[in-house]
Amino acid sequence: MAKTKDKNRPLTFNWKGIDKGNRKASGEIEAASLQIAKLLLRRQGVRVKKIRKQSKPLFSFGNTVKVKDIVFFTRQLATMMEAGIPIASSLRGISIGHENDGVKKLLSSIREDVEAGTNLSTTLAKHPAYFNRLYTSLVKVGEESGTLDTLMNKIASYLEKIEAIKGKIRSALFYPALVIIVMLVIVSILLIVVIPEFESLFSDYGSDLPSLTQWVVNVSHTFQQYWFYFLIGAMVISVATTFAYKRSPKMQHGLDRLMLRVPVFGPIIRKAIIARVSRTLATMFGAGIPLVDSLETVARAAGNRVYTRGLLEVRRDVSTGRNLEGSMRDTELFPGMMLQMVATGEEAGELERMLDKVAEFFEQEVDNAIAIISSLVEPFLIIVLGIIVGTIVIAMYLPIFKLGAVF
Repeated sequence: MAKTKDKNRPLTFNWKGIDKGNRKASGEIEAASLQIAKLLLRRQGVRVKKIRKQSKPLFSFGNTVKVKDIVFFTRQLATMMEAGIPIASSLRGISIGHENDGVKKLLSSIREDVEAGTNLSTTLAKHPAYFNRLYTSLVKVGEESGTLDTLMNKIASYLEKIEAIKGKIRSALFYPALVIIVMLVIVSILLIVVIPEFESLFSDYGSDLPSLTQWVVNVSHTFQQYWFYFLIGAMVISVATTFAYKRSPKMQHGLDRLMLRVPVFGPIIRKAIIARVSRTLATMFGAGIPLVDSLETVARAAGNRVYTRGLLEVRRDVSTGRNLEGSMRDTELFPGMMLQMVATGEEAGELERMLDKVAEFFEQEVDNAIAIISSLVEPFLIIVLGIIVGTIVIAMYLPIFKLGAVF
């Protein structure tokens, strides 16, 4: 099987050549491969003299373009366009005022293309790592309908709400992960450093150790002897799993399905996906993009392969003339409340408004679930940590209590 690059992670190439005005020119271009980069430059009227892949710096501080940077750029561009400022001038102003060098380079590249006569949607499509299909589709609709400033504001609001959900889920997962890491570090220190000291102290007395103490000492011996193998094994398993995950669509689909069934967190992930799907579909349908085309983009943006496959099935059914609610019902992936709202929206001709309400409801459901979990997980993990550390401490002091009873 040929090795392929991730379409969402294009390569950057530095080039030098002659532009269509017969002047020397140079710059950067993003493409999936060297051949595609050359093709894109030829389409721009550039005769390439030299082109090579841009090497990545070993350390890059403050150069990463994040989603919040794209949201900020989108909001600023919409505001400046509403004030009647041309796109190229708006891009120049936003670029000058931004502190992130990565954003400056990205906006400079976009501005150069726009000034050369390329429309904004086509220019943004050259940077798929930052502007996905949904983004460029909405921009294209805005350009064709003359409502680009309105749609840019809608895109910014959409990105803000989607990122808000992601941020809340990340914060809900961060604290348990941090506590587990701290717990593993503490237990490792106790097994490697503390317990051997107690063991040498107990050996001087020559009496048998209590069962719990002997068990903890045996665990300490095993850990001291094989900790390196445990570490290497964990690393090998992690690397192998990651490699297999990237190579196997079946494994990707299976793990995504497993994520939806994980106790406690599975329902939250499912609600977050439904909120994202509803919000994305409402945004695209409200912008005037046909439902069939919207469903394909929504499927790619679902963030879970189970829902991606289900939404592509919905798209196939809708393209044959079937209504949206019935097609969604057959997938058995969407809750009854959403199906009822979609059916009402289709009958009343207010599908966008109903989908927005579904998105708001499930976003609130995610907020409430995360708040409950955050309040329960913290004491639970503290209790678990206390039990583990407490067991080790009691095991170490049992021999002292035994000697005290003898004397």
